[in-house]
Amino acid sequence: MQPTSARRRFERHLQDEGLRLTAQRVRVLERVFCTHEHFSAETLFGWLRAEDGPSVSRATVYRTLELLASGGFVTVLDTGRGEMLYEHSLGHTHHDHLVCTRCGRIEEFREAQIEKLQKVVARKHGFELTGHVLRLTGICRSCQKV
Repeated sequence: MQPTSARRRFERHLQDEGLRLTAQRVRVLERVFCTHEHFSAETLFGWLRAEDGPSVSRATVYRTLELLASGGFVTVLDTGRGEMLYEHSLGHTHHDHLVCTRCGRIEEFREAQIEKLQKVVARKHGFELTGHVLRLTGICRSCQKV
């Protein structure tokens, strides 16, 4: 998704929430959309502090990430390591994650059979799926060798 499209969509989301688009929120949005990494709120805060631009407080980073998550701009990944990670999701196809519980490595994957089975299970229980988050945890190949 183009940055200007994301910005317009974010502005509409903020209006729906009774909020306005500030220079600080724009800065957070733009920084989120210029990375393809999984990142924590603290990592994002560090990036923003190290780069030129309007000053953004830690609280603004956390609140803006919550707004981005509620609007579907970012996906939140609980790695089970005590810190939530984020990735921008607009314009990206759905995927799931394998997370190493030793080193924290994250492997993204898509599996058509899993997607199909989820739909079957939802139908069986009378649910209409609107989304899901699948996180598989284990030990990655590198950590198994140690």
